[in-house]
Order: sequence, then structure tokens, then C-alpha cells
Amino acid sequence: MKAIRIGAPASLDTLAFVDVAEPPAPAADEIQVRLHASSLNFHDYSVAAGLAPRRAGLIPLSDGAGEVVAIGADVEEFSVGDTVISTFFPKPPMSGDFTTIFKNVPGDGLDGFACEMVTAPAANFTRAPQGWSYAEAATVPCAGLTAWRALVADGQLRAGQTVLVQGTGGVSIYALQIAKALGCRVIATSSSAAKIERLLTLGADQVINYRDMPDWGVQARALTGGRGVDHVVEIGGGGTLAQSIQACAMNGHIAVIGSLAGYSGQIPTATILARQIRLIGLLVGSPAQQSEFVAALETTGIRPVIDSRFPLSALADGFRRQESGAHFGKIVIDI
Repeated sequence: MKAIRIGAPASLDTLAFVDVAEPPAPAADEIQVRLHASSLNFHDYSVAAGLAPRRAGLIPLSDGAGEVVAIGADVEEFSVGDTVISTFFPKPPMSGDFTTIFKNVPGDGLDGFACEMVTAPAANFTRAPQGWSYAEAATVPCAGLTAWRALVADGQLRAGQTVLVQGTGGVSIYALQIAKALGCRVIATSSSAAKIERLLTLGADQVINYRDMPDWGVQARALTGGRGVDHVVEIGGGGTLAQSIQACAMNGHIAVIGSLAGYSGQIPTATILARQIRLIGLLVGSPAQQSEFVAALETTGIRPVIDSRFPLSALADGFRRQESGAHFGKIVIDI
């Protein structure tokens, strides 16, 4: 079968499209899945581009969507022909050490889904949303679940609250959609006039151009009449966290899910204390939370925003699209 392997040294230019052996038949607790799609996350880019060095020869990509083609003797939750999606953390991370927390993550510590077929424990998958294409389903396990956990599982989002999302990547767009589906107001940020228009079309109530308004946290607070926002989906990390804190209401919640703008920065600790803000760091979510999210997607009618699609053989081009920052929503890899 065909697969992509990480080169040595890892870079987009050394990604290799190669022939590899097909996986073995499933053991008693395993399923075999014919993969049809994956989607790109910043974590995948970090591995492929060598920003997070991993072993040479690793098969990248943490998201996988496909069809069950064989099942082990003890598998009861799936049948041949089912559409399934992978889980980012098949096993709960047991260490708080960032250097080892990903050892059981596909496309990082383990071979991932940049290939045509996998055999793995059935517990490593959940069912996909009913009626979704493989391309749509492949956006759920990392970006979609992260947004769901940030706002609902951890944030306990309620109708009538205000949510602030940053930019137009996969997590932020999913967060916007979840918030609107649950009856919330959304304030978004972007620096692109074209993307601002798309955010408004998608349902954002207000959009702040953060290049024109560097103190966008103060502006977000002003848009709420000085009250502040109830939830922030914080993707920037150290470089943007101070503005998120400024935007937050009393007893507000900030879900820290990324560090695209850096790992360090000045933090207005007094504001956190005075407003009694909850900062919760999170990495994706659990298989149980993924199943809950799938059910919610079927109930709400949310469908993912797909920016572009690339064949597996052109994975490097997909990553270059991601690297450019021009994408709006998810970049999908067809397998």
C-alpha cells in the first residue's frame, strides 16, 4: 500500500511517498480500516516540518476517517462497512511531561494515518457522524473535538453567553459553529478583510481586525458593553493571552489550546485574580468526549468548513497551504 514517511532530517521537502507492507489481519480486539481521508492540524505540521523532531520513517497525521473492512473475533461495537474516525489519545496521557505525553498519539509516538490502511484496537476509534463524507469526518478527531471540549465539556457553555474565537483555523471555525448552534454570541478576530466577511457570513456577530486594533481584548470588552466575554478559545498562547484576559468577564473562562503566537509573554495576573478568571489548558479530548461530540453534530446539523483538499501524494503541498496561513477552516487529505 501507499504511505507517506517522515524523512531525515524531517522537512516538507523530505516527505516520501512510498510503498509499505499492508497491515496484518486484526487480532481479537482489533479492526482493520481502509482509510479515505485525513485532515491537517498544527501538530501534524510540527512533526512533518521538523519543528517537533520525531523518528525518521514515521507515518504522520493524527486524524483518520475510513471504512471498517475486517473485525476481530471479540469486537462488538463495529461491523464491516461502518465508517469510523480515529481518536487523538487512544489511551489517556499519564504524564504531564510535554516530551512524552504524545507517545501513544498516531502520527507522533506511533505511526499515523498518512497511509491507505491500518489495523488497530477497536477502542482507538469511534463511529463517524451519520451521513458525513469521509472528508468531513476526518476533521472531527483533533480540531473539532478540541473546540467541543473547550466550550462544552470544560467550559459548560450555555445559551446566551458570549464566546471569543481567534482567527480562522480549524479549531476556531468549529468553536464559532458550536457556539452559534448552542445559542451564543460570537466575537471573532482576523486580520484579513476577505476572511472577516466569511466569518460574518458564517454567523460571527462581530469581528475585530487585530492588526488595526492591537488592543483587541479591550475592544472585545467594549463590544459587550464593558461586561466582557464569557469564554475565550485561546490559540495564540503567550503572545495573545494578555489580550484574552483583558476581554474576559467576571468568572470568565479561557480555554488555552495552543501557542501559535509563542510560549511566553506578560500575563496580567492582577486581572485574573480580580475577575476570578478560569484558565484551563487542554489537549484535544477523550474517546468518550468524541462520541458525545459526534452525537451533538448529528443533532445540531453542524457541518465542517473545508478549505481545500489534496491527494495523499501531495501531502507536502497541503502543509504548504497550511503554512501560508491563507486557509479558512480545515485542509483535507484524500487517501
